[in-house]
Amino acid sequence: MARVTVEDCTTKIPNRFELVMLAAQRARSISAGVSLTVEKDNDKNPVIALREIAEETIDLKDLEDGLIKGLQKHVEMEEPEEDEVDYLAVQQELIEESGIPAVPTEPAVPTEAEGNIANGEPATEDGGKAADTDAETTNGNATEAVSKEA
Repeated sequence: MARVTVEDCTTKIPNRFELVMLAAQRARSISAGVSLTVEKDNDKNPVIALREIAEETIDLKDLEDGLIKGLQKHVEMEEPEEDEVDYLAVQQELIEESGIPAVPTEPAVPTEAEGNIANGEPATEDGGKAADTDAETTNGNATEAVSKEA
């Protein structure tokens, strides 16, 4: 039965290789559960696909488009907007001008001179804790002594 069906199909699709690809695509669709357009007659899915092609009960253009879409490995991506490209260029220029690397090369660990920021203890000149009295603050241009009350 398949030989007769193939001969009928070659009048519709003269290229046998294209016929095989389209019939295989339709057979896979039938296996996936797509409704049949011809009687099953105890035939297997490839024979049913060939019969559908020979009797022109399916649209060959839709079948070909589905085959092409299924075989494509490259999906077209949209190009980024011009505003986004400009923003990224400006950001890159600012990074280059500042001389600061975009990714830090060393972890930020506070030193003794910076104080223990997590515990709220300010740094002193000797690297220790600040004294409770006689801390100096600046008020405009004048410097005045302020004592802390415990």
